[in-house]
Amino acid sequence: MPKIREIYVCKACGAQSAQWKGQCSQCREWNTLELTRTVQNSASKRGDRPLSAASRVQPLMRVAGHDHSSFGTGLDALDRVLGRGFVPGAAILVGGEPGIGKSTLLLQLAGAVAREGKTVLYASGEESLPQIKSRAERLGVLYDDLLALSTSRVEDLFPVLDDAASAPALLIVDSVQTLASDSAEGLPGNVSQVRAVATELVERCKRCDTTLVLVGHVTKDGTLAGPRLLEHLVDTVISLEGDRREMFRMLRVLKNRFGPNQELLIFRMVQRGLEIVEDPSTFFLGARDTALSGTAVVMAVDGQRPFAVEIQALAARSFLSIPRRTGLGFDVNRLHLLLAVLEKHLRLNFGQVDIYAKVGGGMRLQEPGLDLALVAAVLSSFYDIPLPERCVLWGEVDLNGQIRPVSSHDIRLKQAERLGYSPIICPSSAKGRGVATVADLQRMLFRKG
Repeated sequence: MPKIREIYVCKACGAQSAQWKGQCSQCREWNTLELTRTVQNSASKRGDRPLSAASRVQPLMRVAGHDHSSFGTGLDALDRVLGRGFVPGAAILVGGEPGIGKSTLLLQLAGAVAREGKTVLYASGEESLPQIKSRAERLGVLYDDLLALSTSRVEDLFPVLDDAASAPALLIVDSVQTLASDSAEGLPGNVSQVRAVATELVERCKRCDTTLVLVGHVTKDGTLAGPRLLEHLVDTVISLEGDRREMFRMLRVLKNRFGPNQELLIFRMVQRGLEIVEDPSTFFLGARDTALSGTAVVMAVDGQRPFAVEIQALAARSFLSIPRRTGLGFDVNRLHLLLAVLEKHLRLNFGQVDIYAKVGGGMRLQEPGLDLALVAAVLSSFYDIPLPERCVLWGEVDLNGQIRPVSSHDIRLKQAERLGYSPIICPSSAKGRGVATVADLQRMLFRKG
């Protein structure tokens, strides 16, 4: 008879404990342990269950190779980012904020795979079959090999995965937090349910060589919800990011066992779904007016993809005792740090000036190469002098006012030259180009000092 075991599982990292604790001993988070009941089979505990061929110890050189080749996603750019397209038996986790376009993109991919004659099952715990069909009609992906299932029980998916010969080539589960398993207790979405659902689906899909795509929710801070074990169970982790009020989306590969990591794809939201931006190098510039002060262009790099982004700044007289400092699209602490550097090394007084800065196009940048362009935009607005029309910048500003090199310099330089930017202002230690300090930048662009 199966036995029910009570354990405490951490919501943050998935660590287990036999008794409740105020602080998790693994991740050191507070008040994250939840009571979970698991079903334990006494026969398997005694070791009476026979071992399968895959579970037996055998020499690695005698292991039979994989006879199945990967198949395309329907988007060549996505195939390159994933490395090998969809690999049979692989598990992919797709995360993103609600309404960002996860279901739309995956239904497009399902239709593209079904168009090539492969069977695809789209299982949804959030939408009914008429809702799924309505979206498929709008996207133009209705095919005979595209199957759909609306359920909240993971056991309803097992019959189609029991026979490897008739199993679908691609299974999309939208989403893992909406399914429940009979082998775990609690409501769908809690730690034990997410663990049980993901584990059962991954194991069955590997046995029948079905590519599994799991959709995961995200928390308030943008991280994937559920225990970290969910990310360890899968082979690839993909994040779909962006602002729902903007027309673009960014697909970022965070983990990939079959290809490169930290790759980036840019999508544009159109009437019939998401469309790949083939050359995003100037996509985020928009229709900028180079005659205005307070704007600068940075050659940013995300993964291995360079693209030009506009940095905007506004320096206005303040009528407050404490002037405002506002930053959108980057860490506002970086703005505070750079303003302190400018006051110290350029002897400027921002005590009566409000400073507002943002990254144009709705982008969010985290890389240190943003510093030099942000400084140039602030000085341009402060002096009310526009930068040269085709000027582009990148570089990190340290606390001593020096400009430090950043990663992927050659990639940035090659892209800037290809797009015809001049002058190219970057750290002087990088191949003898650019400026060495913020004072050099001030003299070069604003003829001060």
